Amino acid sequence: MTTPMNRKASPPLNAPDTPLAGPPPREVPLTDPPLVRVIAQVRFPLIASLEKREFIASFQEAIRGCYPVLRPEESRGVVFGPQGVADARSNTSWRFIEASGAWRVTLAPDFLALDTTRYSSRDDFMRRLEVVLQALKDHVDPKVVDRLGVRYIDRVSGEHLTDLPQLVRTEVAGILGSPLAEHARHAISESVFVLPEDEGQVTVRWGLLPAQSTVDPGGLDPIDEPSWILDTDAFRSFPAGSRELSVSSVVEDARGFAERIYSIFRWAVTNEFLRRYGGEP
Repeated sequence: MTTPMNRKASPPLNAPDTPLAGPPPREVPLTDPPLVRVIAQVRFPLIASLEKREFIASFQEAIRGCYPVLRPEESRGVVFGPQGVADARSNTSWRFIEASGAWRVTLAPDFLALDTTRYSSRDDFMRRLEVVLQALKDHVDPKVVDRLGVRYIDRVSGEHLTDLPQLVRTEVAGILGSPLAEHARHAISESVFVLPEDEGQVTVRWGLLPAQSTVDPGGLDPIDEPSWILDTDAFRSFPAGSRELSVSSVVEDARGFAERIYSIFRWAVTNEFLRRYGGEP
């Protein structure tokens, strides 16, 4: 197993003093980015009609040019009660998939999600999000938003994993920057931060995963070798009925979350990290 070497990182240059406030740093394009998945999700009050195939037909037509493959997925919950385990109500999610499989829209009775494994830029992602949100408003019309979340997942593996303490700041390397690193097989840290001015919260998870392991089967696929992840999820919940579904406002908020996540990423990694993945800091 490849384990990080006990070599300290140099302090990141041009990183934000605090990644939780202020404008994001200048973007540094990476030719070989470690970003493995980006997800945006909008939750809304339950619309039971979305279980029916005929109800989602107009939504499908609005996005079918970009997402031509439809795959319904049914999930069933269970309830634990005095009589034991009983089946709960099943739910159907509708997955609309780009021909390449790299982009996916999921429409469920209480949420819409856009996710990709082939992220190219913030502008491209927000443009696509705007398109599917407009289709949601035009053809489903959920009226209000309960929650908005944006999530970016980065993964370091292979030869870069050996040099991890040089690639991330000391606070982030944690135990992997110590002599105990060679004995570590699983080491995950999680922090939840409240953003200033009631702008939401950010959950950040980072750490070492063994081969064939994940912290979230729905968001991070297991791989055949050890890896280190940086999983950043920015989100905000709204009091019931307080936030109308405005496409432009939701996209603006999602962009703000994406910028905040990038600030956290730049705070966490060193300039050597950026250079390793093809950037010029």
